[in-house]
Amino acid sequence: MSAENIISSVIVRQFSNKLIEHLQLDAALVGGGPSCLVAAHYLARQGVKVAVFERKLAPGGGTWGGGMLFNEVLVQEDALAILDDFSIHYNKVEDAEGYYTLDSVEMASGLIFGALQAGAKIFNTVSVEDLVFKDGKVNGLVINWTPVERLGMHVDPLTVISKCVLDGTGHPSEIMKLAVDKAHVKLSTPTGTIMGEKPMWVDSGEASTVANTGEYYPGLFACGMSANNVMGGYRMGPIFGGMLKSGRKVAEQILEFLQK
Repeated sequence: MSAENIISSVIVRQFSNKLIEHLQLDAALVGGGPSCLVAAHYLARQGVKVAVFERKLAPGGGTWGGGMLFNEVLVQEDALAILDDFSIHYNKVEDAEGYYTLDSVEMASGLIFGALQAGAKIFNTVSVEDLVFKDGKVNGLVINWTPVERLGMHVDPLTVISKCVLDGTGHPSEIMKLAVDKAHVKLSTPTGTIMGEKPMWVDSGEASTVANTGEYYPGLFACGMSANNVMGGYRMGPIFGGMLKSGRKVAEQILEFLQK
């Protein structure tokens, strides 16, 4: 066998084995942003079989570009323990008490590496086009390649079965929207549906990102900006303490759910 064939066959075989191994999960996480990556890390550390499905080529969500392509972001002091768990560096802001700055590229790559090192798997360029529903609860994902979706090709998808699903798709809350629009479920919000994200208010948005993290339908959780959009919280821009803490909180909630 030529070197070219060896390379191709090994890649096909190894990826196929990885995908087959993760067609049945304890927790399927949708969106490779900071909150989902943190959740994946803490879940995998507890032995949960978890995979992240990210639509884009590079996981990391909105972290890479920092604020308006200035690749620095801020976190608050009460989120530093999470950065320490990922061995991500940060610096105290001397003229802003309680705030720390860090390189957004290191943060994005550090969160990705930390999730993988803990035992989570990440499948990039994979889009979720529907949910699996069984017996009145969310039971998995319907997936396809992102290029297939974007080109509008008529190609049937595959399924991933999971005990629970986490919507970490950010501002659009895409998985929650599928649940509401296609399955016609009533979410545990005041309106029973997605309430919609409010404009920027940093202090409120940071607090509500954590407060709104949770289970909104049996087996269906939301974290990060997705949770804020579902519950009608404010946005907060390139400050990430709330996002990190949301990921840690939802990991704890999912662990409790799986232990029931």
